Amino acid sequence: MDFTNESILREIPISIWYPAQGEFSTASSMLVLDYMHILKEEEEWENLPDEHILNWFYYPNTETNQSHLEEKVKATLGANELAGSFPTVIYAPSYQASSIENFALCEYLASHGFIVVSSPSRGAETRFFEGGTANDMETQARDIEFLIKESLNLEHIDKNAIATMGFSFGGLSNVLAQARNGLIKANVSLDGSVRYQYPTLKKSPFFSIEKVNVPFIHMAQKLIPEQVMKEDKIDPSLNNDFIFFDELKESEAYSLRFNNLTHSYFSTLGVLFQARDLRQDKSDTEILESYRWMCRYTLMFLNAYLNKDVESKGFLRNEPAKNGVPSGIISVRSKQPAMKKVEFEDFNDMAAKRAYKDLEGLYESIQRENPGFVLEEGKLNTLGLQLVLQPDKANYGIEVFHLAVGIYPGSANLFDSLAEGYLLLGDNKNAIKYFEKSLQLNPENENAINRLGQLKGK
Repeated sequence: MDFTNESILREIPISIWYPAQGEFSTASSMLVLDYMHILKEEEEWENLPDEHILNWFYYPNTETNQSHLEEKVKATLGANELAGSFPTVIYAPSYQASSIENFALCEYLASHGFIVVSSPSRGAETRFFEGGTANDMETQARDIEFLIKESLNLEHIDKNAIATMGFSFGGLSNVLAQARNGLIKANVSLDGSVRYQYPTLKKSPFFSIEKVNVPFIHMAQKLIPEQVMKEDKIDPSLNNDFIFFDELKESEAYSLRFNNLTHSYFSTLGVLFQARDLRQDKSDTEILESYRWMCRYTLMFLNAYLNKDVESKGFLRNEPAKNGVPSGIISVRSKQPAMKKVEFEDFNDMAAKRAYKDLEGLYESIQRENPGFVLEEGKLNTLGLQLVLQPDKANYGIEVFHLAVGIYPGSANLFDSLAEGYLLLGDNKNAIKYFEKSLQLNPENENAINRLGQLKGK
């Protein structure tokens, strides 16, 4: 994989992870400290001494954390990019956080053929947010849309395979971005605030739950112990309520709970440097294991819905144990989109795509999947007339009328319309045939009487 850090337009630092050619030796790999240098650049603190970097970014300056800074990572600056086009993930960081906060996950996805693009969280007026407001959400959603727009100019982007991924507050903003951007085909939420701040999302005039219509996966933190709830004055409903997920109607959706991860550990920087909460956190080994599974499920989700990989979709639908997940680490629930009611307009769209051929077969197939579906006589008559009056579509109208009289064989009006269609085409023989059929059904049909008089008098 290749990692670059660049600036475009608004002078927002942009981090991009590319799939790259060949294998990389340990000597060519970056240090975690190199990533922290990027964090310094984003915060405009390039001259901050490295020995103080952890203190400055609010992480414990312990011997263990200092040792993490010297660990090797696999990303390589300036490596040759792999040829071809690749699915792309736009990463939205947490509240006022860095583009590289989840660098291990981003590297992992790049190593499996994804381009990942991220920028730091910045406020609308200054680099600071207002406090997790609807305006902050709108600002970050626009940053996501900005990154999508700029990404479309990259040489290796597959424009038809773009997803968003967000941690914490970024997992609220990316839902808003998807709800109004048709380029986004899937959505990953890493303990996203959509679970905790759904009322904020609903404040946006651009949001409605029906617009969340792409595959969605949310990975949630563990149940918070009652002691911690009381001491930290946390609303107990946070443990179990997920109203946004419950209200989803149009999305194939997954909700996973990681029983060994608290909120901070859904990011690389959190796993490496966050002070452990002795009241509830698991061991470092258990946290790392769960973080790896989080990365794995993210990859499988993106493979399933951006690369259309059937095996990856099967992985998501499996019970965790079948995927090799140790017992008790992950619990999963999922839901399918509600069956969409097929309307007459949907039928017409499908008919048009097949040039109005074999409409009987189309009607039967729709009825098999939607037993209550009915084509109304009046709508069929109107559609047929609209088509036969267009010279280049007149034959389509004839097909519609033949379907209509098959469904409503007792309708004198439909047979009269079918006859008019043939008359417009200059097919007098069939016009006479169907005017006569209409007259049999309704002997008082003056239009049929007059037309037959004209046709037979010729």
